[in-house]
Amino acid sequence: MNSNNKPTRAEVEAAVKTIIRWTGDDPSRDGLKETPSRVTKAFEEYFRGYDQDPVAILQKTFEEIEGYDEMIVLRGIRFESHCEHHMAPIIGRAWVGYIPDGRVVGISKLARVVDAYAKRLQIQEKMTAQIANTIQDVLQPQGVAVMIKAEHHCMTTRGVMKPGTDMVTSRMLGAFRDNPITRQEFLAIVTEDTKTS
Repeated sequence: MNSNNKPTRAEVEAAVKTIIRWTGDDPSRDGLKETPSRVTKAFEEYFRGYDQDPVAILQKTFEEIEGYDEMIVLRGIRFESHCEHHMAPIIGRAWVGYIPDGRVVGISKLARVVDAYAKRLQIQEKMTAQIANTIQDVLQPQGVAVMIKAEHHCMTTRGVMKPGTDMVTSRMLGAFRDNPITRQEFLAIVTEDTKTS
C-alpha cells in the first residue's frame, strides 16, 4: 500500500470505536475508553513485518567458515501471525535449514526473516514459500528447507471449532528437493525436535 494512502492513527482508532459499537458495547464506558488506542498499538506490533525488508536482514554474511558445507538448522522458531481471511491469530513454530555454499548468515537473521513474514496478514503456504525463496535468493546456498507447524485460530476458535488441530507446510529447494537423503536428514531433525518439545 502506498504510504500516502495509509490511514492516520486517528482514523484507525475511530474504526475500532465503530467495531466496539457494532458489537453492542459502548466505546465511551470506562473499561473501553483506551481500547481504540491500545488496539492500534497492538496492530502496529502485529503487522510490523510490512516495515521490515527480509532481503536486507540477510545481507550480512560470514565467509570465514573453513569450508563448512553441512546442513545448518534453526529449530522451533516460535512465531505469531494473523490469517488474511479473518485476521485471527496463527501461532506456530518454524524450522529453517540450509546448506551453505561458501558463506553463512548469523542465526538470529533466520529468526528475523521468519518474523518479518509472520508479522503480516498471511496464509501459511505463502509464508513458507516466502521464507525459503528469500533465503535461497539472497544466500544462494546449495539448498533451503523450511517447515512450519501452526494452529490457526480461524478454525480452532471459530467456524468449524476444532481446537488442537494444526497445519504443517514445507518448502524444499536445491539439495533438499533433489537429494532424498538430505531431505530425510532435515525431516528427522524436525521430528526429533517436535518429540522433545
